[in-house]
Amino acid sequence: MLPIPFRHSSRLKSRSVARPEDNCLRLGGSRIEEKEETGLTLGEKRIDIPRLEGHFCFACGTANPIGLNLRFYRSNESICTDITLGKYHEGWQNMAHGGIISTLLDETMSWTVIYFRRIFFLTRRMEVKYIRPVPVGVPLTAKGLLTTEKAMPHVGAVAKLFDETGQLLAMAKGEFVELPKDKLELVPEGLKDDMIALFNKFDE
Repeated sequence: MLPIPFRHSSRLKSRSVARPEDNCLRLGGSRIEEKEETGLTLGEKRIDIPRLEGHFCFACGTANPIGLNLRFYRSNESICTDITLGKYHEGWQNMAHGGIISTLLDETMSWTVIYFRRIFFLTRRMEVKYIRPVPVGVPLTAKGLLTTEKAMPHVGAVAKLFDETGQLLAMAKGEFVELPKDKLELVPEGLKDDMIALFNKFDE
């Protein structure tokens, strides 16, 4: 999640069983087609993204000893992260918990918005589709992209989770809302300053 204490999702809908004829994820009438692809294809340039240091976000916080400690990088127009989940992330034995998977997808979309839009925002809603079991102990890659169907202050993004062979395991689509200027006072000053400094580092 974006490291703002009051950030939340007001609606989260997940579907773990897909109908045979349903080969896409729908949200607000739009579709995400399922495709087999890899996290970082040959010839793509990887650009590591600076981290937000010293915060306790479960997904990306560097100060959280039990968090996912995600690190993000840019590959063309995607924002990606690589991770190998462990036994503490299980639901069923040897399978990642659905909540961990949705957190990973939400965080990937959030950092996609952070990097390309450089705004303070909240998650308004997201929808997750679990396509295949996500194993623990194997390398995974999540990829996020901005979508174009939303008008500001709304921002759309999608994220997909792949295994090391390029199989699509899970996917999500989210809608995010920019925090109005008159609400920025709710963000702690230290966090606000750190986020603005992070935005500036993206241009270096």
